Amino acid sequence: MNRYGEMARDHWARWLPIQYAAIEDPDNFFSDLGSQAEARIDSLAQDLAGDDQPGEGYLGKAGRLGEARHRAEQIVLTEDILLAPEPGADPEEEKGDRPDPGPPWGLAILYEADQQDWEQQDR
Repeated sequence: MNRYGEMARDHWARWLPIQYAAIEDPDNFFSDLGSQAEARIDSLAQDLAGDDQPGEGYLGKAGRLGEARHRAEQIVLTEDILLAPEPGADPEEEKGDRPDPGPPWGLAILYEADQQDWEQQDR
């Protein structure tokens, strides 16, 4: 299971408990979901990046490709992986203590994963 499948499994178990409980084979489901999300991100990132620009240097191209990848991840994670919580999934919500996280819901997980990837590369 890739990182998108793991992210979905953890998120759904916590925030979508009814949908999660209805899944007959969670390992297979989230493995497939993660693979589909990764393929969709790759394809969308290529579309968003577009063609190489005339006179574009290495750093310009790397920035354009990186930005396209982040935008694609944000779109796919919001639409397919980090779905909005089910009503009543968060006990703090019932108390009124939890502030509205605002859209896109749960993308802090993506940025934490990116930070961990960078830290591992520095080793």
